[in-house]
Amino acid sequence: MAECLFCRIVAGEIPAKQVYADAHAIAFLDLEPFKRGHTLVVPRVHVGDALADADVLASLAPAITATGRLLTERLGASGMNIMANVGADAGQSVFHLHVHLIPRYADDPGLAALLEKTGDTDLDAVHAALTH
Repeated sequence: MAECLFCRIVAGEIPAKQVYADAHAIAFLDLEPFKRGHTLVVPRVHVGDALADADVLASLAPAITATGRLLTERLGASGMNIMANVGADAGQSVFHLHVHLIPRYADDPGLAALLEKTGDTDLDAVHAALTH
């Protein structure tokens, strides 16, 4: 879909700080991170949201697991929020299935602190920590 931002990222038309890829998905750093290392896992095929196609959602599991391990090992996270928003009322702003992996740290624990943006906006430094 030419107008879909994530389809264009998957196609390589728009650059992204990619940290993982496999046959079914790619993972890249969120441009507006809630926490250091906030990453999106998206399927290579266009699906509107996490409830639209169970097979595509299931195909993301290996990428979610591998990316979550990468984030915790390389960034020293002690926890992880994994979530998908479905629909505008739930906060979905790009209507291409994507799963948020939000690393969590001991100095900023719990759900109440999740939505306080304290993410490292130096995406180049975070990307380097994850890919080198």
